[in-house]
Amino acid sequence: MGTAHDYLSAVMRRSRVGMPPIGYVPNWADKPRLGKYYPDAQTFPLPQGDDPEAATFDLGLLPPPADPAPFDLTALGGMLRDSYGLLSRRLAIHANDDLASLPFYAGANWARGTASGGGLYPVSVYWANGPSGPLTPGVHYYDTSHHALRRLLTGDVTPDVRAALDLPELPEDTDQFLVLGIKFWQNAFKYNSFSYHATTMDVGTITQSWRMWARARGLSVEPAFWFDEERLNALLGADAADEGFFAVIPLRWDAAAGGGMASGAAAGGAPGRPAKASAEGPRVRHAEQEKSREPRTFETLEAMHAATRLGAADRPDRTALAAARARPPRAGDAIALPEPAPLDATVRGALRARRSSFGRFAAEQPLTEDQLSAVLYAAVAGGALPCDVAPAGGEGPSLVKMYAFVNHVEGIAPGVYEYAPDGNTLRPVADGPQGTFLQQNYFLSNYNVEQAGVVLVPTLRAAAVLDAVGDRGYRLVNAVVGAVAQATYSACGALGLGCGAALGFDNISYIDRMGLDGTDEVPLLITLIGNERSDGADFRYEIA
Repeated sequence: MGTAHDYLSAVMRRSRVGMPPIGYVPNWADKPRLGKYYPDAQTFPLPQGDDPEAATFDLGLLPPPADPAPFDLTALGGMLRDSYGLLSRRLAIHANDDLASLPFYAGANWARGTASGGGLYPVSVYWANGPSGPLTPGVHYYDTSHHALRRLLTGDVTPDVRAALDLPELPEDTDQFLVLGIKFWQNAFKYNSFSYHATTMDVGTITQSWRMWARARGLSVEPAFWFDEERLNALLGADAADEGFFAVIPLRWDAAAGGGMASGAAAGGAPGRPAKASAEGPRVRHAEQEKSREPRTFETLEAMHAATRLGAADRPDRTALAAARARPPRAGDAIALPEPAPLDATVRGALRARRSSFGRFAAEQPLTEDQLSAVLYAAVAGGALPCDVAPAGGEGPSLVKMYAFVNHVEGIAPGVYEYAPDGNTLRPVADGPQGTFLQQNYFLSNYNVEQAGVVLVPTLRAAAVLDAVGDRGYRLVNAVVGAVAQATYSACGALGLGCGAALGFDNISYIDRMGLDGTDEVPLLITLIGNERSDGADFRYEIA
Protein backbone atom coordinates (compact mmCIF):
# COMPACT_ATOMS: atom_id res chain seq x y z
CA MET A 1 0.00 0.00 0.00
CA GLY A 2 1.12 3.54 -0.79
CA THR A 3 1.21 6.65 1.36
CA ALA A 4 -2.27 7.77 0.31
CA HIS A 5 -3.78 4.37 1.10
CA ASP A 6 -2.22 4.49 4.57
CA TYR A 7 -3.44 8.04 5.14
CA LEU A 8 -6.96 7.11 4.02
CA SER A 9 -6.97 4.21 6.48
CA ALA A 10 -5.81 6.51 9.30
CA VAL A 11 -8.53 9.06 8.49
CA MET A 12 -11.19 6.37 8.51
CA ARG A 13 -10.13 5.22 11.98
CA ARG A 14 -9.23 8.53 13.59
CA SER A 15 -12.27 8.51 15.90
CA ARG A 16 -10.87 5.29 17.40
CA VAL A 17 -7.12 5.65 16.89
CA GLY A 18 -5.80 9.19 17.04
CA MET A 19 -3.64 10.53 14.23
CA PRO A 20 -0.18 11.85 15.17
CA PRO A 21 0.86 14.12 16.76
CA ILE A 22 -1.14 12.75 19.71
CA GLY A 23 -2.08 15.40 22.25
CA TYR A 24 -1.52 18.36 19.95
CA VAL A 25 -3.22 21.52 21.24
CA PRO A 26 -3.64 24.53 18.93
CA ASN A 27 -2.12 27.79 20.10
CA TRP A 28 -5.07 30.05 19.35
CA ALA A 29 -3.16 33.13 20.46
CA ASP A 30 -0.68 32.49 17.63
CA LYS A 31 -3.13 31.51 14.91
CA PRO A 32 -2.43 32.62 11.32
CA ARG A 33 -4.46 35.05 9.26
CA LEU A 34 -7.49 33.79 7.33
CA GLY A 35 -5.76 34.82 4.11
CA LYS A 36 -2.32 35.73 2.82
CA TYR A 37 -0.97 39.25 3.24
CA TYR A 38 1.44 40.89 0.80
CA PRO A 39 2.12 44.33 2.32
CA ASP A 40 4.11 45.72 -0.62
CA ALA A 41 1.92 44.50 -3.47
CA GLN A 42 -0.13 47.00 -5.43
CA THR A 43 -3.90 46.56 -5.08
CA PHE A 44 -6.59 46.68 -7.76
CA PRO A 45 -10.25 46.67 -6.66
CA LEU A 46 -12.52 44.24 -8.49
CA PRO A 47 -16.07 44.84 -9.75
CA GLN A 48 -18.93 43.32 -7.75
CA GLY A 49 -20.51 41.53 -10.71
CA ASP A 50 -24.19 41.30 -11.48
CA ASP A 51 -27.08 39.04 -10.43
CA PRO A 52 -29.33 38.40 -13.43
CA GLU A 53 -32.64 36.74 -12.63
CA ALA A 54 -31.99 34.20 -15.36
CA ALA A 55 -28.83 32.89 -13.64
CA THR A 56 -30.75 30.40 -11.52
CA PHE A 57 -29.36 27.67 -9.32
CA ASP A 58 -31.00 24.87 -11.29
CA LEU A 59 -29.18 26.07 -14.44
CA GLY A 60 -25.93 25.94 -12.47
CA LEU A 61 -26.43 22.20 -11.94
CA LEU A 62 -26.80 21.36 -15.63
CA PRO A 63 -23.98 19.92 -17.80
CA PRO A 64 -21.50 22.43 -19.23
CA PRO A 65 -22.55 24.40 -22.32
CA ALA A 66 -21.20 23.04 -25.61
CA ASP A 67 -19.96 26.49 -26.62
CA PRO A 68 -19.42 28.48 -23.40
CA ALA A 69 -19.44 32.24 -23.40
CA PRO A 70 -16.19 34.04 -22.50
CA PHE A 71 -15.35 35.61 -19.16
CA ASP A 72 -14.70 39.31 -18.69
CA LEU A 73 -13.52 41.24 -15.63
CA THR A 74 -17.07 41.84 -14.38
CA ALA A 75 -17.83 38.12 -14.47
CA LEU A 76 -14.54 37.21 -12.79
CA GLY A 77 -15.09 39.78 -10.06
CA GLY A 78 -18.64 38.59 -9.43
CA MET A 79 -17.61 34.95 -9.30
CA LEU A 80 -14.79 35.63 -6.84
CA ARG A 81 -16.97 37.85 -4.65
CA ASP A 82 -19.87 35.39 -4.47
CA SER A 83 -17.65 32.39 -3.79
CA TYR A 84 -14.75 33.49 -1.58
CA GLY A 85 -15.26 37.18 -0.87
CA LEU A 86 -16.59 38.39 2.47
CA LEU A 87 -20.35 38.92 2.22
CA SER A 88 -21.68 39.67 5.68
CA ARG A 89 -20.97 39.61 9.38
CA ARG A 90 -23.15 37.12 11.23
CA LEU A 91 -23.85 36.82 14.92
CA ALA A 92 -26.44 34.26 15.98
CA ILE A 93 -27.07 32.07 19.00
CA HIS A 94 -25.89 28.60 18.06
CA ALA A 95 -24.04 25.58 19.43
CA ASN A 96 -20.59 26.08 17.96
CA ASP A 97 -17.69 26.60 20.36
CA ASP A 98 -16.74 30.02 18.96
CA LEU A 99 -19.99 31.66 20.10
CA ALA A 100 -18.47 33.65 22.97
CA SER A 101 -15.92 35.33 20.70
CA LEU A 102 -18.31 36.46 17.95
CA PRO A 103 -19.37 39.81 19.49
CA PHE A 104 -15.72 40.92 19.48
CA TYR A 105 -14.31 42.26 16.24
CA ALA A 106 -11.19 40.07 16.42
CA GLY A 107 -13.40 36.98 16.57
CA ALA A 108 -16.09 38.11 14.14
CA ASN A 109 -17.70 35.60 11.81
CA TRP A 110 -17.36 36.92 8.27
CA ALA A 111 -19.61 34.86 6.05
CA ARG A 112 -18.91 33.82 2.48
CA GLY A 113 -20.59 31.73 -0.18
CA THR A 114 -18.27 28.73 -0.10
CA ALA A 115 -18.03 26.28 2.79
CA SER A 116 -14.69 25.34 4.35
CA GLY A 117 -13.43 22.69 6.73
CA GLY A 118 -13.48 23.92 10.31
CA GLY A 119 -14.54 27.45 9.34
CA LEU A 120 -10.99 28.15 8.12
CA TYR A 121 -9.91 29.67 4.80
CA PRO A 122 -6.91 27.85 3.37
CA VAL A 123 -7.40 28.11 -0.41
CA SER A 124 -5.39 30.86 -2.10
CA VAL A 125 -6.61 32.07 -5.49
CA TYR A 126 -4.07 33.33 -8.02
CA TRP A 127 -4.88 34.77 -11.43
CA ALA A 128 -2.24 34.41 -14.13
CA ASN A 129 -3.45 36.82 -16.80
CA GLY A 130 -2.11 37.24 -20.31
CA PRO A 131 -2.46 39.99 -22.91
CA SER A 132 -6.09 39.27 -23.87
CA GLY A 133 -7.31 40.57 -20.50
CA PRO A 134 -7.88 44.10 -19.20
CA LEU A 135 -4.92 44.23 -16.81
CA THR A 136 -1.24 44.39 -17.54
CA PRO A 137 -0.19 40.72 -17.83
CA GLY A 138 1.17 39.19 -14.66
CA VAL A 139 0.25 37.19 -11.58
CA HIS A 140 -2.31 38.47 -9.08
CA TYR A 141 -3.46 37.16 -5.70
CA TYR A 142 -7.14 37.49 -4.76
CA ASP A 143 -7.40 39.41 -1.48
CA THR A 144 -10.69 38.12 -0.05
CA SER A 145 -10.91 40.72 2.71
CA HIS A 146 -10.87 43.64 0.30
CA HIS A 147 -12.28 41.96 -2.83
CA ALA A 148 -9.22 43.12 -4.70
CA LEU A 149 -6.24 41.81 -6.62
CA ARG A 150 -2.68 42.09 -5.30
CA ARG A 151 -0.16 42.20 -8.11
CA LEU A 152 2.71 39.83 -7.38
CA LEU A 153 4.49 39.84 -10.75
CA THR A 154 4.36 41.88 -13.95
CA GLY A 155 4.87 40.17 -17.29
CA ASP A 156 3.13 37.51 -19.33
CA VAL A 157 3.92 34.16 -17.69
CA THR A 158 0.89 32.36 -19.10
CA PRO A 159 3.10 30.37 -21.52
CA ASP A 160 4.76 28.89 -18.42
CA VAL A 161 1.36 28.02 -16.95
CA ARG A 162 0.25 26.47 -20.25
CA ALA A 163 3.42 24.41 -20.36
CA ALA A 164 2.92 23.26 -16.76
CA LEU A 165 -0.67 22.31 -17.55
CA ASP A 166 0.13 20.56 -20.85
CA LEU A 167 -3.53 20.00 -21.70
CA PRO A 168 -3.72 18.89 -25.38
CA GLU A 169 -7.26 20.13 -26.03
CA LEU A 170 -6.64 23.59 -24.55
CA PRO A 171 -7.25 26.28 -27.24
CA GLU A 172 -4.02 27.91 -28.33
CA ASP A 173 -5.23 31.41 -27.51
CA THR A 174 -6.06 30.65 -23.85
CA ASP A 175 -4.03 33.05 -21.73
CA GLN A 176 -6.07 33.41 -18.53
CA PHE A 177 -5.72 30.89 -15.68
CA LEU A 178 -6.87 30.62 -12.10
CA VAL A 179 -4.51 28.66 -9.85
CA LEU A 180 -5.61 27.28 -6.49
CA GLY A 181 -3.01 26.94 -3.77
CA ILE A 182 -3.20 25.78 -0.17
CA LYS A 183 -1.02 27.31 2.50
CA PHE A 184 -0.94 24.39 4.91
CA TRP A 185 -0.38 26.30 8.14
CA GLN A 186 -3.66 28.19 7.76
CA ASN A 187 -5.51 24.96 8.56
CA ALA A 188 -2.81 22.76 10.08
CA PHE A 189 -2.42 25.04 13.11
CA LYS A 190 -5.81 23.67 14.20
CA TYR A 191 -6.05 20.22 12.59
CA ASN A 192 -2.36 19.23 12.26
CA SER A 193 -2.02 15.96 10.27
CA PHE A 194 -5.74 15.75 9.55
CA SER A 195 -5.63 19.11 7.77
CA TYR A 196 -4.60 17.55 4.45
CA HIS A 197 -7.90 15.69 4.40
CA ALA A 198 -9.98 18.79 5.18
CA THR A 199 -8.21 21.21 2.88
CA THR A 200 -8.32 18.99 -0.18
CA MET A 201 -12.11 19.02 0.22
CA ASP A 202 -11.95 22.82 0.20
CA VAL A 203 -10.53 22.67 -3.34
CA GLY A 204 -13.77 20.93 -4.31
CA THR A 205 -16.05 23.40 -2.55
CA ILE A 206 -14.61 26.45 -4.29
CA THR A 207 -14.49 24.84 -7.74
CA GLN A 208 -18.10 23.70 -7.32
CA SER A 209 -19.16 27.26 -6.41
CA TRP A 210 -17.43 28.51 -9.56
CA ARG A 211 -18.88 25.72 -11.64
CA MET A 212 -22.48 26.54 -10.62
CA TRP A 213 -21.95 30.30 -10.86
CA ALA A 214 -20.45 30.03 -14.33
CA ARG A 215 -22.87 27.53 -15.82
CA ALA A 216 -25.87 29.58 -14.77
CA ARG A 217 -24.45 32.34 -16.99
CA GLY A 218 -23.46 30.18 -19.95
CA LEU A 219 -19.80 30.16 -18.89
CA SER A 220 -17.64 27.16 -18.06
CA VAL A 221 -15.22 26.28 -15.26
CA GLU A 222 -13.42 22.95 -15.46
CA PRO A 223 -10.46 22.35 -13.15
CA ALA A 224 -7.33 20.40 -13.98
CA PHE A 225 -5.73 18.43 -11.15
CA TRP A 226 -2.71 17.03 -13.03
CA PHE A 227 0.06 19.49 -14.00
CA ASP A 228 3.73 20.19 -13.40
CA GLU A 229 3.42 21.36 -9.83
CA GLU A 230 7.14 21.98 -9.36
CA ARG A 231 7.08 24.42 -12.28
CA LEU A 232 4.23 26.35 -10.67
CA ASN A 233 6.08 26.33 -7.33
CA ALA A 234 9.02 27.99 -9.03
CA LEU A 235 6.86 30.52 -10.86
CA LEU A 236 4.80 31.52 -7.82
CA GLY A 237 7.75 31.59 -5.45
CA ALA A 238 6.36 28.94 -3.12
CA ASP A 239 8.14 26.53 -0.83
CA ALA A 240 6.62 23.07 -1.33
CA ALA A 241 6.84 22.46 2.42
CA ASP A 242 4.56 25.44 3.09
CA GLU A 243 2.18 25.60 0.15
CA GLY A 244 0.91 23.31 -2.59
CA PHE A 245 -0.95 23.97 -5.82
CA PHE A 246 -3.99 21.79 -6.28
CA ALA A 247 -5.92 22.94 -9.34
CA VAL A 248 -5.51 25.06 -12.47
CA ILE A 249 -8.61 26.44 -14.22
CA PRO A 250 -8.23 27.79 -17.76
CA LEU A 251 -10.67 30.60 -18.54
CA ARG A 252 -12.07 31.42 -21.94
CA TRP A 253 -11.72 35.19 -22.11
CA ASP A 254 -13.47 37.96 -24.01
CA ALA A 255 -10.51 39.78 -25.57
CA ALA A 256 -12.86 42.43 -26.96
CA ALA A 257 -13.78 43.44 -23.40
CA GLY A 258 -10.21 44.44 -22.50
CA GLY A 259 -9.09 47.92 -21.55
CA GLY A 260 -9.12 49.75 -18.26
CA MET A 261 -7.06 48.93 -15.17
CA ALA A 262 -4.02 48.44 -17.35
CA SER A 263 -1.33 50.14 -15.31
CA GLY A 264 0.40 48.86 -12.23
CA ALA A 265 3.52 48.17 -10.27
CA ALA A 266 5.96 45.47 -11.14
CA ALA A 267 6.86 42.75 -8.71
CA GLY A 268 9.54 44.28 -6.57
CA GLY A 269 10.01 47.23 -8.95
CA ALA A 270 8.69 50.68 -9.76
CA PRO A 271 5.21 51.16 -11.27
CA GLY A 272 5.07 49.80 -14.80
CA ARG A 273 8.60 48.36 -14.76
CA PRO A 274 8.74 44.63 -15.50
CA ALA A 275 10.28 42.42 -12.85
CA LYS A 276 13.68 41.05 -13.73
CA ALA A 277 13.63 37.38 -14.54
CA SER A 278 16.07 35.18 -12.67
CA ALA A 279 18.37 32.78 -14.49
CA GLU A 280 15.81 30.00 -14.11
CA GLY A 281 12.91 32.11 -15.40
CA PRO A 282 10.34 34.58 -14.03
CA ARG A 283 9.43 34.17 -10.38
CA VAL A 284 7.19 35.95 -7.87
CA ARG A 285 9.45 37.88 -5.51
CA HIS A 286 6.84 39.35 -3.19
CA ALA A 287 6.98 37.67 0.19
CA GLU A 288 3.88 37.03 2.27
CA GLN A 289 3.96 38.42 5.80
CA GLU A 290 3.18 35.62 8.27
CA LYS A 291 1.27 36.57 11.40
CA SER A 292 2.11 33.49 13.49
CA ARG A 293 5.33 33.69 15.44
CA GLU A 294 5.88 29.92 15.54
CA PRO A 295 4.47 28.16 12.47
CA ARG A 296 5.34 24.49 12.25
CA THR A 297 5.05 21.52 9.95
CA PHE A 298 3.71 18.00 10.52
CA GLU A 299 5.42 14.85 9.32
CA THR A 300 2.27 13.07 8.10
CA LEU A 301 1.08 16.13 6.20
CA GLU A 302 4.48 16.53 4.56
CA ALA A 303 4.52 12.86 3.56
CA MET A 304 1.09 13.10 1.96
CA HIS A 305 1.97 16.25 0.07
CA ALA A 306 5.19 14.68 -1.20
CA ALA A 307 3.38 11.52 -2.29
CA THR A 308 0.67 13.40 -4.18
CA ARG A 309 3.26 15.54 -6.00
CA LEU A 310 4.96 12.48 -7.48
CA GLY A 311 3.95 12.05 -11.08
CA ALA A 312 1.91 15.25 -10.92
CA ALA A 313 2.60 16.00 -14.59
CA ASP A 314 1.79 12.44 -15.72
CA ARG A 315 -1.93 12.80 -16.40
CA PRO A 316 -3.76 9.45 -16.40
CA ASP A 317 -5.79 8.35 -19.37
CA ARG A 318 -9.33 9.74 -19.43
CA THR A 319 -10.72 6.22 -19.17
CA ALA A 320 -8.84 5.38 -15.97
CA LEU A 321 -11.60 6.42 -13.57
CA ALA A 322 -14.05 3.98 -15.11
CA ALA A 323 -12.52 1.33 -12.84
CA ALA A 324 -13.58 3.34 -9.79
CA ARG A 325 -17.10 4.36 -10.76
CA ALA A 326 -19.87 4.00 -8.19
CA ARG A 327 -21.40 0.56 -7.90
CA PRO A 328 -24.96 0.12 -9.19
CA PRO A 329 -27.83 0.46 -6.68
CA ARG A 330 -28.59 -2.59 -4.63
CA ALA A 331 -31.59 -4.69 -5.52
CA GLY A 332 -34.85 -4.50 -3.60
CA ASP A 333 -37.91 -2.38 -3.12
CA ALA A 334 -37.72 1.23 -4.22
CA ILE A 335 -39.51 4.27 -2.84
CA ALA A 336 -40.24 6.79 -5.58
CA LEU A 337 -39.50 10.41 -4.72
CA PRO A 338 -41.52 13.26 -6.24
CA GLU A 339 -40.14 15.84 -8.63
CA PRO A 340 -37.57 18.05 -6.91
CA ALA A 341 -38.80 21.28 -5.34
CA PRO A 342 -38.01 24.29 -7.57
CA LEU A 343 -34.42 25.51 -7.34
CA ASP A 344 -35.17 28.82 -9.04
CA ALA A 345 -33.24 31.15 -6.73
CA THR A 346 -30.27 32.79 -8.40
CA VAL A 347 -26.88 31.21 -7.78
CA ARG A 348 -25.79 34.42 -6.05
CA GLY A 349 -28.87 34.27 -3.81
CA ALA A 350 -28.26 30.62 -2.96
CA LEU A 351 -24.59 31.21 -2.14
CA ARG A 352 -25.34 34.25 0.00
CA ALA A 353 -28.10 32.41 1.88
CA ARG A 354 -25.76 29.50 2.70
CA ARG A 355 -24.83 29.08 6.35
CA SER A 356 -24.01 26.35 8.87
CA SER A 357 -26.87 25.52 11.24
CA PHE A 358 -24.78 24.60 14.31
CA GLY A 359 -27.37 22.95 16.54
CA ARG A 360 -30.42 24.89 15.38
CA PHE A 361 -32.29 22.02 13.68
CA ALA A 362 -35.93 21.58 14.65
CA ALA A 363 -37.38 18.07 14.40
CA GLU A 364 -40.93 19.38 14.80
CA GLN A 365 -40.66 20.91 11.32
CA PRO A 366 -39.95 17.91 9.05
CA LEU A 367 -38.63 18.15 5.53
CA THR A 368 -40.98 17.54 2.65
CA GLU A 369 -40.30 14.80 0.13
CA ASP A 370 -39.80 17.24 -2.73
CA GLN A 371 -37.23 19.19 -0.67
CA LEU A 372 -35.28 15.98 -0.04
CA SER A 373 -35.57 15.13 -3.74
CA ALA A 374 -34.15 18.55 -4.70
CA VAL A 375 -31.20 18.34 -2.33
CA LEU A 376 -30.33 14.81 -3.50
CA TYR A 377 -30.51 15.96 -7.12
CA ALA A 378 -28.11 18.82 -6.37
CA ALA A 379 -25.72 16.60 -4.42
CA VAL A 380 -25.46 14.07 -7.25
CA ALA A 381 -24.92 16.88 -9.77
CA GLY A 382 -22.09 18.19 -7.60
CA GLY A 383 -20.48 14.77 -7.55
CA ALA A 384 -20.11 14.75 -11.35
CA LEU A 385 -17.15 17.12 -11.09
CA PRO A 386 -15.58 17.59 -14.53
CA CYS A 387 -11.80 17.56 -14.65
CA ASP A 388 -8.82 16.73 -16.80
CA VAL A 389 -9.04 12.96 -16.16
CA ALA A 390 -12.80 12.68 -16.80
CA PRO A 391 -14.03 11.83 -20.30
CA ALA A 392 -13.59 14.84 -22.57
CA GLY A 393 -16.62 16.90 -23.49
CA GLY A 394 -18.89 15.98 -20.59
CA GLU A 395 -19.30 14.90 -17.02
CA GLY A 396 -17.05 12.24 -15.59
CA PRO A 397 -18.14 8.77 -14.52
CA SER A 398 -20.20 8.91 -11.36
CA LEU A 399 -17.79 8.26 -8.50
CA VAL A 400 -20.31 9.11 -5.77
CA LYS A 401 -23.17 7.17 -4.26
CA MET A 402 -25.52 8.97 -1.88
CA TYR A 403 -27.06 7.51 1.26
CA ALA A 404 -29.73 9.14 3.42
CA PHE A 405 -30.33 8.68 7.14
CA VAL A 406 -33.94 9.81 7.33
CA ASN A 407 -35.00 11.24 10.68
CA HIS A 408 -37.88 13.60 10.03
CA VAL A 409 -39.23 13.66 6.47
CA GLU A 410 -42.93 13.80 5.70
CA GLY A 411 -44.15 10.58 4.09
CA ILE A 412 -40.88 8.61 4.52
CA ALA A 413 -40.35 6.24 7.46
CA PRO A 414 -37.18 6.73 9.51
CA GLY A 415 -34.32 4.56 8.34
CA VAL A 416 -31.21 4.33 6.18
CA TYR A 417 -31.68 4.52 2.42
CA GLU A 418 -29.52 4.32 -0.68
CA TYR A 419 -30.35 6.89 -3.34
CA ALA A 420 -30.66 5.83 -6.98
CA PRO A 421 -30.57 8.96 -9.19
CA ASP A 422 -31.76 7.02 -12.24
CA GLY A 423 -35.43 6.88 -11.38
CA ASN A 424 -35.11 9.21 -8.36
CA THR A 425 -35.76 6.46 -5.81
CA LEU A 426 -34.67 5.42 -2.33
CA ARG A 427 -33.70 1.83 -1.60
CA PRO A 428 -34.13 0.75 2.06
CA VAL A 429 -30.92 -0.33 3.83
CA ALA A 430 -31.88 -0.31 7.53
CA ASP A 431 -35.26 0.28 9.14
CA GLY A 432 -36.19 2.30 12.19
CA PRO A 433 -35.16 5.56 13.89
CA GLN A 434 -31.50 6.47 13.52
CA GLY A 435 -31.27 9.45 15.88
CA THR A 436 -29.50 7.66 18.72
CA PHE A 437 -26.93 6.12 16.36
CA LEU A 438 -26.29 9.45 14.66
CA GLN A 439 -25.77 11.38 17.87
CA GLN A 440 -23.62 8.72 19.53
CA ASN A 441 -21.33 8.51 16.51
CA TYR A 442 -20.81 12.25 16.15
CA PHE A 443 -17.99 13.22 18.51
CA LEU A 444 -18.37 17.01 18.60
CA SER A 445 -21.02 19.04 20.41
CA ASN A 446 -21.91 21.66 17.81
CA TYR A 447 -24.73 19.77 16.04
CA ASN A 448 -27.97 18.20 17.26
CA VAL A 449 -27.73 15.47 14.64
CA GLU A 450 -30.86 13.61 15.72
CA GLN A 451 -32.94 16.76 15.15
CA ALA A 452 -31.90 17.12 11.50
CA GLY A 453 -34.51 16.09 8.96
CA VAL A 454 -32.03 13.92 7.09
CA VAL A 455 -28.30 13.20 7.17
CA LEU A 456 -26.84 12.68 3.71
CA VAL A 457 -23.68 10.60 3.37
CA PRO A 458 -21.71 10.56 0.10
CA THR A 459 -19.51 7.50 -0.40
CA LEU A 460 -16.74 6.84 -2.89
CA ARG A 461 -14.61 3.85 -3.74
CA ALA A 462 -11.61 5.87 -2.62
CA ALA A 463 -9.08 3.02 -2.65
CA ALA A 464 -10.17 2.12 -6.20
CA VAL A 465 -9.54 5.73 -7.29
CA LEU A 466 -6.04 5.57 -5.80
CA ASP A 467 -5.40 2.27 -7.54
CA ALA A 468 -6.61 3.74 -10.84
CA VAL A 469 -4.75 7.07 -10.89
CA GLY A 470 -2.15 6.90 -8.09
CA ASP A 471 -1.69 8.76 -4.82
CA ARG A 472 -2.58 12.10 -6.44
CA GLY A 473 -6.07 10.67 -6.77
CA TYR A 474 -6.56 11.46 -3.07
CA ARG A 475 -6.90 15.09 -4.09
CA LEU A 476 -9.54 14.15 -6.66
CA VAL A 477 -11.50 12.01 -4.18
CA ASN A 478 -11.75 14.83 -1.70
CA ALA A 479 -12.42 17.48 -4.34
CA VAL A 480 -15.42 15.44 -5.43
CA VAL A 481 -16.65 15.11 -1.83
CA GLY A 482 -16.18 18.86 -1.34
CA ALA A 483 -18.14 19.55 -4.52
CA VAL A 484 -21.00 17.40 -3.20
CA ALA A 485 -20.94 19.33 0.08
CA GLN A 486 -21.02 22.73 -1.65
CA ALA A 487 -23.84 21.73 -3.98
CA THR A 488 -25.81 20.44 -0.99
CA TYR A 489 -25.18 23.59 1.07
CA SER A 490 -26.17 25.82 -1.83
CA ALA A 491 -29.34 23.85 -2.59
CA CYS A 492 -30.36 24.29 1.04
CA GLY A 493 -29.70 28.01 0.70
CA ALA A 494 -31.93 28.11 -2.37
CA LEU A 495 -34.69 26.24 -0.50
CA GLY A 496 -34.42 28.17 2.77
CA LEU A 497 -33.26 25.10 4.70
CA GLY A 498 -30.59 24.72 7.33
CA CYS A 499 -27.49 22.70 6.54
CA GLY A 500 -24.23 21.61 8.08
CA ALA A 501 -21.30 19.53 6.87
CA ALA A 502 -19.21 17.57 9.35
CA LEU A 503 -16.09 15.42 9.44
CA GLY A 504 -16.21 14.54 13.14
CA PHE A 505 -17.97 11.19 12.98
CA ASP A 506 -17.06 7.52 13.37
CA ASN A 507 -16.57 6.39 9.78
CA ILE A 508 -16.30 2.72 10.71
CA SER A 509 -19.64 2.68 12.54
CA TYR A 510 -21.26 4.27 9.49
CA ILE A 511 -19.81 1.56 7.25
CA ASP A 512 -21.44 -1.06 9.50
CA ARG A 513 -24.79 0.72 9.66
CA MET A 514 -24.90 1.36 5.90
CA GLY A 515 -24.13 -2.27 5.04
CA LEU A 516 -20.84 -1.45 3.32
CA ASP A 517 -18.76 -4.22 4.91
CA GLY A 518 -17.04 -6.19 2.19
CA THR A 519 -17.28 -3.33 -0.30
CA ASP A 520 -14.73 -0.60 -0.94
CA GLU A 521 -17.21 2.26 -0.46
CA VAL A 522 -16.19 4.68 2.28
CA PRO A 523 -18.07 7.61 3.86
CA LEU A 524 -15.85 10.68 4.15
CA LEU A 525 -18.38 13.38 5.07
CA ILE A 526 -21.86 13.79 6.50
CA THR A 527 -24.21 16.64 5.61
CA LEU A 528 -27.11 17.49 7.91
CA ILE A 529 -30.25 19.04 6.44
CA GLY A 530 -33.43 20.32 8.00
CA ASN A 531 -35.58 23.20 9.09
CA GLU A 532 -34.25 25.44 11.84
CA ARG A 533 -35.86 26.84 14.95
CA SER A 534 -37.50 30.15 14.22
CA ASP A 535 -37.10 31.71 17.67
CA GLY A 536 -33.31 32.05 17.84
CA ALA A 537 -31.62 35.42 18.17
CA ASP A 538 -29.85 36.35 14.94
CA PHE A 539 -27.91 39.26 13.48
CA ARG A 540 -26.62 39.69 9.96
CA TYR A 541 -24.91 42.76 8.56
CA GLU A 542 -24.44 42.78 4.81
CA ILE A 543 -21.16 44.17 3.49
CA ALA A 544 -21.58 43.10 -0.16
